[in-house]
Amino acid sequence: MAHKFPIGIQTFESMRNDGYVYVDKTELVYRLVHGSKFNFLARPRRFGKSLLISTLQAYFEGKKELFAGLAMEKLETEWIQYPVLHLDLSGVDYHTPGSLQNLLHVNLSKWEELYGIRATETEAGTRFMGIIERAFEQTGRQVVVLVDEYEKPVLDTIGAPIQQTHIDTLHGFYGGIKPCEKYLKFVLLTGVTKIGKLSVFSALNNLNEITFDHSFTSLCGITEKELHPLFDEDIHDLATVKGITDEEACQQLKERYDGYHFKENTDGIYNPFSLILALHKREIGDYWFASGTPTYLVELFKKNHYEIGAIETASYTESELNEVDSFNDDVIPLLYQSGYLTLKEYNPEFDNYKLGFPNKEVEKGMLNFFVPFYTGRQQRSVFDVRRFVEDIRSGDAESFLIRLQSLMADVPYDIESDLEVHVQNFCFLLFKLVGYYVHAEYHTNIGRIDIKFETDKYIYIIEFKKDRSAKAALKQIKDKNYFWPFMSDPRMKFLIGMNYNLKLKGAGKFIIETI
Repeated sequence: MAHKFPIGIQTFESMRNDGYVYVDKTELVYRLVHGSKFNFLARPRRFGKSLLISTLQAYFEGKKELFAGLAMEKLETEWIQYPVLHLDLSGVDYHTPGSLQNLLHVNLSKWEELYGIRATETEAGTRFMGIIERAFEQTGRQVVVLVDEYEKPVLDTIGAPIQQTHIDTLHGFYGGIKPCEKYLKFVLLTGVTKIGKLSVFSALNNLNEITFDHSFTSLCGITEKELHPLFDEDIHDLATVKGITDEEACQQLKERYDGYHFKENTDGIYNPFSLILALHKREIGDYWFASGTPTYLVELFKKNHYEIGAIETASYTESELNEVDSFNDDVIPLLYQSGYLTLKEYNPEFDNYKLGFPNKEVEKGMLNFFVPFYTGRQQRSVFDVRRFVEDIRSGDAESFLIRLQSLMADVPYDIESDLEVHVQNFCFLLFKLVGYYVHAEYHTNIGRIDIKFETDKYIYIIEFKKDRSAKAALKQIKDKNYFWPFMSDPRMKFLIGMNYNLKLKGAGKFIIETI
């Protein structure tokens, strides 16, 4: 029998009481709560953080019946009920003045109804400290603090004047946790990113960050071992509807939703949001990216000039990826922490990671996300792309370059200051979206190729020159032997020199030679 899927359900109690399928994470939860007291976890949005928080709340509230049949039932023997303070910072428009203060006030007032208030407690931080102390004194039990999306007010208001107000407010609020150490049983803050700018990690310098911890890489998300055999019947139903084999369905699910790695030498993690929706709808679609691109990414890409092709060659140490300190010009750490990039390779000699898109869903979504910014079009023209693909596949380089000229002539380049890089990004996106392997700024032993892409029959090498001749661009390809790395490849090579006309703001003349 196919499962009942928890679409839109994020509470552990509802999942267990209402018969929804649940991937048992309670052994990891048990290990977490019996480890360190102060903890922090960063994971991409819609990755199960809220469900984790809800599971912890049910556990610390002693709701033993909800854990029947799960690993926790055998592991826990005491089932002590603790006072739990759960703060969820999602679901609010933080651009509105006073929005964060109002949300904190509502939650603090609710807790003060249970545990009382002192007249001297006027600031959010001092009120929070007083609540924790009185909850301990009145119940005789240490207090549990669970914060979901701890940094959302700051992420939502990047570039807005109100952001600093939110930073100051949260710093004061979270600063009330550490002095209450003796009254606390367990603390967990979750979010999408670790923002040093918030100063949370100086105020709470005893936080144990489990984001990169081998022991907890699968605390959120679904592993291959968890997928089977729990969802095998659902995969079979998907395969039947799609008219493919179960094995083919598994492969498509893996290519589309698997591939997240939060530490080297660990199993890949499936995006649970997309995977569950695909099995529920029996349709493999782009669910996670379609659920909304965070505003902070839009703002950062508008603010910071970035070469898109560099995303696929990014290499960083763990410490560089670990903290978004001040939203500077390098957006890669934020892309990684937000789930748009993941760890691909680890170099132990230099202790750094090569990054890349985790799967096809994210890669396709990211490329489409960039299109309006670099083309001025809200959607790609199906007609243009179809004709473009036909020219490329047939080896009609002249026709596709003429179409490229036409497409670029319509682009409003006032949205980008560096026109040469804009052309490069434009072509990178266009060629990627039509389904070919593209390598922008391809490095050889003596230089780098602006654009290299390939089909099953042809390899295209393109060099752009801003306000210089197409002849000069082609000469650079030949002088620097950009085609040599591909000479053993039997496919035909197109060497294309193309000039970019600054006055006309479009692709100008081109010269084509073949090898």
